[in-house]
Order: sequence, then C-alpha cells, then structure tokens
Amino acid sequence: MKKILIIRFSSLGDIILTFPVLRNIKLNDKNIKIYYLTKKSFSEIVKSNQDVDEVIEFEELFKTIKKIKGLRFDAVIDLHSNLRSFIFKHLVKSDKIVRYNKDSIYRRLFVNFRILSARLNKNVVEKYLKTIEELGFKIYSSNIELNTTRFLPEIKKKINKILIIQTAFLGDLILTLPLVREIKNKIPDSYIAMLVRAENVNAVKDVKQIDEIITDNKKEKSFFAEFFRILRILKSKDFDIALIPHRSLRSALLGYLSDIKIRIGFDIKPASFFYTHSVPFEWLVHDAMRNNMLLSPLISDSSIIFPSISHPIDSLSMKEKIDNIIKNKPVITINPSSAWETKRWPDYKFIKLAEELYKIYSVPVIFTGSNKENGYISGMEKLLGNKCINMAGKTSLSELIYLIKESDLLITNDSGPMHIASATSTPVIAIFGPTTRELGFFPYGSRSIVMESNIRCRPCTLHGSKKCPRGHFLCMNMIKVRDVLNEVEKILKYKYE
Repeated sequence: MKKILIIRFSSLGDIILTFPVLRNIKLNDKNIKIYYLTKKSFSEIVKSNQDVDEVIEFEELFKTIKKIKGLRFDAVIDLHSNLRSFIFKHLVKSDKIVRYNKDSIYRRLFVNFRILSARLNKNVVEKYLKTIEELGFKIYSSNIELNTTRFLPEIKKKINKILIIQTAFLGDLILTLPLVREIKNKIPDSYIAMLVRAENVNAVKDVKQIDEIITDNKKEKSFFAEFFRILRILKSKDFDIALIPHRSLRSALLGYLSDIKIRIGFDIKPASFFYTHSVPFEWLVHDAMRNNMLLSPLISDSSIIFPSISHPIDSLSMKEKIDNIIKNKPVITINPSSAWETKRWPDYKFIKLAEELYKIYSVPVIFTGSNKENGYISGMEKLLGNKCINMAGKTSLSELIYLIKESDLLITNDSGPMHIASATSTPVIAIFGPTTRELGFFPYGSRSIVMESNIRCRPCTLHGSKKCPRGHFLCMNMIKVRDVLNEVEKILKYKYE
C-alpha cells in the first residue's frame, strides 16, 4: 500500500483517539502516505501529528465533494461511520474500504435498558485499531501519542502558571495525577497548583510535580464562605490557565470568576458554559485517559503514567507491625467498605475469604478503612480473631498509601484505595456491584482484575446508593468467594507457592 485515506470529521476527543491508528500504520510501513479528511476546525490538531502526510479539509459539502471525487487510494478507513462519511468513502477510488463499528445500537440498549453487551468492553481506540487489523496491519501499540510537542495555534501565549481544580473524592484525585505528570513532563518550567479537598491533601503532598496545593474545606465550612475564600486566593495567583477535570458547576464557576483567561473542562452542561475550551466526555474510556484529554488543546502528546505518590511515613510502627507479623509471607490488604452500601461486597463473604486465605497462606489479612468505617470492620474482626489485622481508622492517608504500596495484593470494592493501588503498581482485585467498567472508573493497568456479575440491571447508578433499587442485590451476591480466591491464587502463585 502507498496511499491511505482516514475519514474522521469530529470531535476533538474522537480525532485524538484515532491517532494510534496512524502510528501503527507508520510502524508497519513508514513509506505509506496518510491522508486525513476532517473538518476545517479540527485540521490544525491533525496537522500537528507527524504521521499525517496531508490533511483534506471539509468546509462545505459540494465543495469538498469536488475536491475529493476521483482521488485514488489503496485503502479508505472510515472512522466516523455516519451518512456523510459513507458518501465520501464511495466517492474516491479504492479497492479496500473498512469502517469503524461504533456499536450504536448496543450503546443505546445499555444506556436506556441496561442491556449489556460484550462489545462495550472494548474502548474506542481498540475498535479503531480493529479496522487496520482487517487490512493486515500488525498492532504494535494502543498508546495515544500525537508525536510532537507543538502547541495548538489557538493557545499561543506562553503558559507558565497552571491551576488544576479537582475537589472530588480521593479516587478522582488519584486519577488526575497522570495529567499532572504529563504537564510537567511536556512543560517542565510550568508552575502547577492544585485545588483539592482538605481531607485529600496528604495523598498528593509529596507528588514532586505539584508546586502548590490549595486546600478546599468545602466539607467543613459553609458553601459561600469557603467559595469566596478560595476565589480570593485564586484571583491573587494570576494563573494563565485552569484545567478542570472535576465535573462540577462549583469548580467551573471558580475558574470563571477567578479571571483565568483559558479554562478547559469537559463538554458537560451547564459547567461547560464557563469554559473557553471544552473537550468531549467519553464514557467508554478510562477516567485517567479522559482527564488527560483535557491537555489536547495545549500539548499534542499524552500518555497515562502515574507519578510517584509514595510517602516517607512519620513512624516505623506500621512497617514494624507488618514485618513482625507477616514474615516472608504475602501481604494481603482488604478494603471491605465503601461510601455507599451497595458498593460493598457482603461482609460474610469477606469473612469467608479471609478465613480461606489464612488456611492457604497462614497469614492474617490486613483490613483498611476510615475511622467512620471502623465499627463495620470491627464486627468482622471479632469473628476472625487473629486471622486479620484491623487498621481501619488507625492510618493516616500517607500511611494508607505506604501500606498499599508494600502489599502484594489489594482486594477492594469500587473505591478510592483501588486507584491508589493502580498508582503504586500494586496488583488489585476490584469487586464491582452497581457500577461497571463502562463508566470508566475501573482500576488502571495490566495488574488489575475486575470481578463482576453479568446482570441486566447494572449499572443502576453512577456512584452507588444506600440500598439495591430492585431489592435483591444480585450484582454483589452472585460474586462467589471461590472465584475471588482463584484470582488471588493466580496473582500470588509464582511468588509464594
């Protein structure tokens, strides 16, 4: 093959997700010329990619038809899959035409009727890459790389002071850290400030890429008093740009009223009204990847790598306790609780799992949790005795991160510690009930396993709830202790068999 035409008209986020296709074509044969048909408004981001040889701008239907009609390509790859792209791919001359299968019907069935299909387990990048596999190309990488560090023309001014607003929960904060690392990596002279909830400060206080942490006490203070206190601080800092991964009207207003000239967030109303640049919010990709897409109007390169969040703990008491009790045996940490009751695997199942693990490895599991969750976990501790160590409410956030980092395995519900495990490269088994992988908040990385049941009523909610809306709680009850135990044994077999 000598010439290939790629068709993708919009949007910014979707165009960026096509770039692994371009990279893999060039990795197969660097001499292939890639032509890219897209809307004029997105042509600059496509031109910034060194794998593209020529951009064909779509301006007006008949003008573009005249421009493209009769051109000859060895293959046409339709990555938009709508009526317009159907017309254009048949106007050019080509022996091979392949199209991206967007699975629109399955998406609608999932959103409207909770009918889940295995097709939705693949993210958009995988589906795009499938098209070139059909043409016989080998897939070398699925990483999203734009292959250049040029800035987009709409943001030409020098960027120095950057504010990131993420005042959501701990897990959301952890999933924002690859964004922080990528900024510092590509703009090393930048000054990065991060607005975070007071209770989450210790999770990021030693991340070397963050120059300043601004504390948000919204949980403890009155709404208006804290809002205007933060606003005064932000105004005094004279930031060049605000990146706002937190999908919140409050966060959007803070950026807008702080007189920050460039504000980038997700295209979700009403918050998006207060941004200068909006990036599409893609449900079927991991949240860390979504957050990194906020960089697309700024830098044309993005990869998902967590920075170090390890903390030098103040006391050796935890290390000594772990070393004294668990000598040359697997450190298995279990996070059995969650902010929402329906996201908790039943306690009797965790108790049974801990008993079985003790039989196999002769080692107590370590339970983690907040001080508020200690009562719930203490009930399990009473039944397990010396088969567990209850650390709930006994660790600072820094110590929790240390504990998870030193663990051989974390078993957890869908909660913040799950993302800490991803960030510290600790293997994790995550148990999902009312939430699903398709929402994008599953543990990131190859060392993670999601345990879930395939029932039609999932997901019943985005974050979880106090009780099962259907009353049966099958999403959690159907997940067997034996199945979780099998995954534990697979992970630990080579190190401790």
